[in-house]
Amino acid sequence: MAQGIATEQDGPPGGERTGGRFEPGWWLVRVLGSVFIAATLVSVRPGEFDGTEWAVVAASALCWVAFALLDTRYPRSAVVVLAVSSALPSALTGPETNGSAAILAGITLLVLASHMTPSVPAILAACGLDVAISATSCALAGRPLGSTAATAAVLLLVTLMGLNRRQYRVQAEQNRLLVEQVRRTQHERARAAALDERARLARELHDLLAHSLGALSVQLELAEAHLEERGDLEHGLTHVRRSRALAAAGLDEAREAVAALRADVPPLPVAIAALVEGYRLDRGMHVDLVTEGAERALPSAVSVAVLRVAREALTNAAKHAGGTPVAVRLKYGVGDVRLTVRNPLRPGDPAATRGGGYGLEGMRERVALVGGTLSAGAESDGDGPSWALTVEVPA
Repeated sequence: MAQGIATEQDGPPGGERTGGRFEPGWWLVRVLGSVFIAATLVSVRPGEFDGTEWAVVAASALCWVAFALLDTRYPRSAVVVLAVSSALPSALTGPETNGSAAILAGITLLVLASHMTPSVPAILAACGLDVAISATSCALAGRPLGSTAATAAVLLLVTLMGLNRRQYRVQAEQNRLLVEQVRRTQHERARAAALDERARLARELHDLLAHSLGALSVQLELAEAHLEERGDLEHGLTHVRRSRALAAAGLDEAREAVAALRADVPPLPVAIAALVEGYRLDRGMHVDLVTEGAERALPSAVSVAVLRVAREALTNAAKHAGGTPVAVRLKYGVGDVRLTVRNPLRPGDPAATRGGGYGLEGMRERVALVGGTLSAGAESDGDGPSWALTVEVPA
């Protein structure tokens, strides 16, 4: 786990940054460590260390300074230097008597154990090496066993303290990453919700435009035929006025498209009956409507979905099978509602392509949003081939 957070050789130090942010506590550890090392060296009385021992202590202090300088850019190299800095004074714990060497070794070992770059086994290996060096130094100097054990215990204790601090920092980093992941997840959910809303609005606009503009086009074609081919001003103006009414109705539907999914809608049989009547008047279609089963209240989303599919199906029937009778059947079943729109297929009708494109796909998406299914295709019965669209929604 620690290795997964460790920083690379040439990058930000694992002990200095947390998620790209400088950690002030780590700088405090460096400053305090430098102060303690300096104070320990100053407290050494003249004559306590000989020339070789002073060289060892100076080398340890220089390694500490090198660690502080390298840790910013080269944390792995800095950790190696820090391990050397802790091992050197461990070799002096036997000959010196005031505990200065043990303090130096303990400070550097504490910082090493709390660093994020080395692995836990590497930290334990460094601690074991320091303990072994210290025990060997004490044995060579003839120190009593109790003093040797006390020095080893101090080194082990500071290592455990450093590991505890390290574990706390690991958990803090994991918590930060978890919070960041939750934030990103929430952002993706919001983005997905926005995309779903765009798709819903696209379906609404398609349904409204297909219905309103289709009916408007038929009325304008009739007006053109009466005015240009027959010179029938009265009937031409009638169709023009009807076109203006359709345009006004289309604008009203567009304004209410979004509110329709949030507001209460009329009972489904009433809404479909009004839709069928509109197609009879606007398109001159022969549409039969049959309602079966016990009517009951439906969720607004289900009613809107079925109503929009009925409108799209009637628009397709008017486009591909103009002049043929259309049968609309609304059935309330046990736990579901089924709508079927059926019309005969004319000779040469390209049934294989009917209902394709964004219309059929939009209907399927709309029905899927309320947990329903939609099927469309050519069928054969006693009255000949026909095209049928069926939608079934649990409700």
